[in-house]
Amino acid sequence: MSLLSMAAPAPGVTELGFPWWLQVTHLLNFLFLGLLLRSGWEILASHPRLYWRNDCGPDTEWLKFTKDRVPSEVGAFTARDDQRSLHPLVSLPGRGKIALGRAWHGLVTTAWVLNGLVYVGLLFGTGQWRRIVPTSWDVLPEAWESATVYAGFSAPAIEHFQPYDALQMLGYSFIVFVVAPLMIVTGPVMSPAVVGRYPWYPKLFGGRQAARSIHFIGMAVFVGFIVMHVALVFLVYPEHNLVHMMMGVEYDPALVAQAVTRTVIGITAVVVLWIAASYGSLIDVRKSQRVLYGLQKPLKKWVLGPMTSRQRAAQVFTEDDISPFHWVNTRPPDEAQSAEWLALRADDFAGFRLQVGGLVREEKWFTVADLKVIQAQDQITLHTCMQGWTGIAKWSGIRLRDVLAQVEPLEGANYVMVESFGMAQHMHDGRPVEPYYTCLTTDMALEDETILAWGMNDANLPDMYGAPLRLRTESMHGYKMVKWVRSVTWIKDYRDVGDGMGGTREDSGYQDMDARI
Repeated sequence: MSLLSMAAPAPGVTELGFPWWLQVTHLLNFLFLGLLLRSGWEILASHPRLYWRNDCGPDTEWLKFTKDRVPSEVGAFTARDDQRSLHPLVSLPGRGKIALGRAWHGLVTTAWVLNGLVYVGLLFGTGQWRRIVPTSWDVLPEAWESATVYAGFSAPAIEHFQPYDALQMLGYSFIVFVVAPLMIVTGPVMSPAVVGRYPWYPKLFGGRQAARSIHFIGMAVFVGFIVMHVALVFLVYPEHNLVHMMMGVEYDPALVAQAVTRTVIGITAVVVLWIAASYGSLIDVRKSQRVLYGLQKPLKKWVLGPMTSRQRAAQVFTEDDISPFHWVNTRPPDEAQSAEWLALRADDFAGFRLQVGGLVREEKWFTVADLKVIQAQDQITLHTCMQGWTGIAKWSGIRLRDVLAQVEPLEGANYVMVESFGMAQHMHDGRPVEPYYTCLTTDMALEDETILAWGMNDANLPDMYGAPLRLRTESMHGYKMVKWVRSVTWIKDYRDVGDGMGGTREDSGYQDMDARI
């Protein structure tokens, strides 16, 4: 099959043109993809390693963007030590603000998907699908001939672009109907609520880390396609391309200058918006946190609100799945942080008493032995960190709702606060660090797999993982799972505690109180 056979376009293709909606959706796609890529790089920088296995053990990465080696001794090198900070010109927003990167990524994903649905709907509703969907197997040999021409640093004759040559047509079809949907379906696997509620879903991709790796590969394909697409626009008959794309009409020499001007203005405006999003987010980080997560709140409440983890009920994991290595994000309290915890540990926590109080009729105190008498539950679950790593462990403990049932809450007790012996790593406004805490809605606190764990993998809870008690909220990311638990209290409103954002990581790490995604 010769390239000359492509001179006769498919019926009706030459009349397709470039309607205004095609120009608008393309421009929006360019804007959204840039925001998604840059915020995705910010997220990746917080744990710059990619795996196929859920346990994320040392030297099991298939790709990493760091020279650091992870020792096999747990805690010698933490996930926080592994985090990298990118420049705002590169990532969104940059400077190690992973929470805002996640907020941007989630918000823009919604806009990108909606724009894509409009694009595909109009594509098929107006007959424009013929510009990118092949209707004959002849496209394959013709695409090969195009590839050989490009490989020789040449280009097919202008008549072969009706409006695209066969190779371009296949490329567009692959991106629109394969890569984009793959990115959409692997994205939800990053949510602990989704994988906890529908444990079969990540298995479709080989596990949570496999889905993360596939998502990364899709990102790399998008980057490669964008580079090639933009390069071809400006290298292969640019005057025709720009007039078609920017003016929506067939080639007219009189319109070239105007088309070039529109192109320069459009690209410049989009790039400026990319950079402005980064620097603008960093001007007032607290305000950015409130706005970005606030915009997502209605959709998250509707989609993720009903999702609770069912990993235990579904027996998703067995003891054979337990990770031989389990990352940690922090280290146990030292003398400067909590002399009280160190004294308790020195006595094997014999003197530990869990305080259960706040807005209750009568405050109560419990030893770990007391809690074991009330109720005990084992659960083997997947821990999901917002940085990207995962680990599987068996946790033994008591459901938080059974602890709360030991006291009578007063009117106005709307939230549950769990406080730690450990301290925050830093505070939002630079004041001296305060005890680590998190707040839960009543629904979060009463979930079946929200427990206070005293054991891990059939042994006493290790110091590194939060002894003597550690909160487990399996529908949430790890930053809600307070280690070294001191107290559980009913409070009126989380906005009255700390900086009013719902927890230490929300206050000073700018995360969202709803950590389901």
